[in-house]
Amino acid sequence: MELPKGKKVYFASDFHLGIPDRTSSLEREKRICAWLDSIKADAGLLYLVGDLFDTWFEYKNVIPKGYIRFLGKLAELSDSGLQIEAFTGNHDLWMLGYFEQELGIPVHHHPIQREINGKKFFIGHGDGLGPGDHGYKLLKKVLRSPVSQWLYRRVHPDTGVGVASWFSRLGPKHVDGPVKEFLGPDKEWLVQFCLETLNKEHFDYFIFGHRHIAVEYPLPQSSLYVNLGDWLRYDSYAEFDGSNLKLKYYKAH
Repeated sequence: MELPKGKKVYFASDFHLGIPDRTSSLEREKRICAWLDSIKADAGLLYLVGDLFDTWFEYKNVIPKGYIRFLGKLAELSDSGLQIEAFTGNHDLWMLGYFEQELGIPVHHHPIQREINGKKFFIGHGDGLGPGDHGYKLLKKVLRSPVSQWLYRRVHPDTGVGVASWFSRLGPKHVDGPVKEFLGPDKEWLVQFCLETLNKEHFDYFIFGHRHIAVEYPLPQSSLYVNLGDWLRYDSYAEFDGSNLKLKYYKAH
């Protein structure tokens, strides 16, 4: 893909809409929509790299309540011709067709590879990659199975979404927990994944979310690992101008 002159590629992840409460989530949702408005003039492509919602479990004819401003903004941008691609994360694993059918936005359930202006990108949410985290990797296989999805759809939406939200709140405290820090290449599973991948194939950029840290870390072969941070603490995103990629932070005017 070649970017048209003056156009850019944007990457963002980990909005976690829905937590810690309705008021805080709504404020964050409005801020995200304002950011989307701020980039729409020069955006040529937008990647939403997972965990857009803290809980998102679709039924055949039902989706979770709320997020109307965010979904409406995505529909507006998609209808205007902006190419948007989304990813599932570990909190919104069961995205089962609503984004494609209603918003015209393809959803990736696995990492993807893209070449843009001659630069090679490896893009994914990041959950389940690299060494370790074996318990989650097993759980992910179970949740992705058609049997699990069929059983879930037999439960009333009020119960199903309620139980999913309860389990989500038992997980990492993304809002009021300790600030996460970059642990160094030996302890960061995603960096280990990048290094292993580079032994087989070169990528200029590895773009991930999931870790809730906003960081650019240089890798061998002039490659770069970028974690997109989140919109709970950082309001961070990445911008590729056709030549270089930078991590940035949204500041409302």
